[in-house]
Amino acid sequence: MNVDELIVKYAAGVRNFVAANLTEANLSGINLSGVNLSNANLSVANLSGANLSGANLSHAKLNVARLSGANLSKAILNQANFNVANLIRADMGGAELVQAALIRAELIRAELSGCNLRSANLSGADLREATLRQANLSRASLNEANLRGAFLTGANLEQANLNGTDLSRTDLSGANLREAELRQANLSRANLSGADMSGANLRWADLSGANLRWADLSGAKLSGANLIGADLSNANLLNASLVHADLTQARLIKADWIGADLTGAILTGAKLYAVSRFGLKTEGMTCEWVDLSPDGDRTEIFRLTTEESKKFFNETLPTVRIIVDAPLDMEANLALATTYHHIAKHYPGIGNPPSLEVSSRKTILTFRMDSNDQLFPLAYVAILPFYDAAATHKNIIALLHILQSQNIDTLGLKDNYRIKQLTAALSKTINQVSAIDIFQVPGLKDKVNFFHAPTQTVLNNSTDQTLNVYHHPVFGKRFMNLSNLGSPPKNPSIEIQNSTLPPVGTVIEFIKEFNYLEKSQQS
Repeated sequence: MNVDELIVKYAAGVRNFVAANLTEANLSGINLSGVNLSNANLSVANLSGANLSGANLSHAKLNVARLSGANLSKAILNQANFNVANLIRADMGGAELVQAALIRAELIRAELSGCNLRSANLSGADLREATLRQANLSRASLNEANLRGAFLTGANLEQANLNGTDLSRTDLSGANLREAELRQANLSRANLSGADMSGANLRWADLSGANLRWADLSGAKLSGANLIGADLSNANLLNASLVHADLTQARLIKADWIGADLTGAILTGAKLYAVSRFGLKTEGMTCEWVDLSPDGDRTEIFRLTTEESKKFFNETLPTVRIIVDAPLDMEANLALATTYHHIAKHYPGIGNPPSLEVSSRKTILTFRMDSNDQLFPLAYVAILPFYDAAATHKNIIALLHILQSQNIDTLGLKDNYRIKQLTAALSKTINQVSAIDIFQVPGLKDKVNFFHAPTQTVLNNSTDQTLNVYHHPVFGKRFMNLSNLGSPPKNPSIEIQNSTLPPVGTVIEFIKEFNYLEKSQQS
């Protein structure tokens, strides 16, 4: 079929030209909207500026064809071959390109928004400044493609192959990159804010200066990645592998990276305000100083020696454990949750509920936190629902009073500073919770069998040292008549007096590990 015959038949209303042979045909500027050219051979044809909107070109051959400026919007192009084709500035918005071949195709500034490119092959394609907003590129092959400055906002790239791909300055905000292959990809200065990159392979990728705010990188493989100056504020890096990654001056403010592996990583100059320093693997990590200022403006610089760095980053979360000498039943569990919800309204520091471990004999409530400084205040608050609260409070206050009474020469300036900080934090907490009426909580009075049981309160600091703050004198003595637990002890003051305080030396050693570091300004 020649071009003239095609034009005549199309003008007469014919649309079906299945398997037509139009190799090297000149169809530039032609209007063939809605045409059926499935399985047609259009290799090396000139279709520049042609209108093929809504056309069916599935399984068609368009290798080395010229389609610059062509309109292929909403066209059906499944399994079509566009290898080495010129599609510069072509409009393919909303087109179906499932399993299409576009190897080394030129798609500079092409419009591909809403396009379905599932499992398509775009290896080596030139997509500079192309628009692929909301496009489906799941399982697509884009290895060594050039997407520099492209727009992929909200695009689906799940399990896509992007090895060695140039994505520098690309907008991937809100994109789905779950389990994508991005080894040695160039993502420098890319916008990945809010992107889902969980489980992605980013080994040796260049993410320098990238915007990764609120990105999900949980379980991602970032070994050897370049993250110099990257913004990872509020990012999810739970259990991510950052082995030998370079995070020099990266912004990690409020990032969550518990379980991350930072073995051999570089973290000098990182901005770590409100970031957990626990639950990390840090063997061989390099970190000469960090910025702990809220705005990352270097107003709070902490210099670290190798030894201080080991203490600053460690693998244990501080915890408060309340061990109750009674099992937790369903009604008591509801009352406990309701009570802590009531307390949290007055004391935001208890925002997260405790983990529960329940056996036939005991219940363990574990509160985890990011800072050692929160241990004594949180212990003071966490015990509030229990009858042992008064005795535990008395012990906590007594411990700090004993520390305050120690000679400054015996403790040293740093230790005295720690004690002052702890005392101030506890005083603030006491003022915050003084107005809380626990018995306003519905159902709490009816569950006294559990809340009147003997308790222990145990603190664990970031180096896993233990401090037993309170231990009920009859804790663990199962011969007592459990039916009497519903009544308060006749003389609670005896219990308080009989609760032995830990030795002063033990308490001093416990607070010595609170990781207060001398602060100096970055020169």
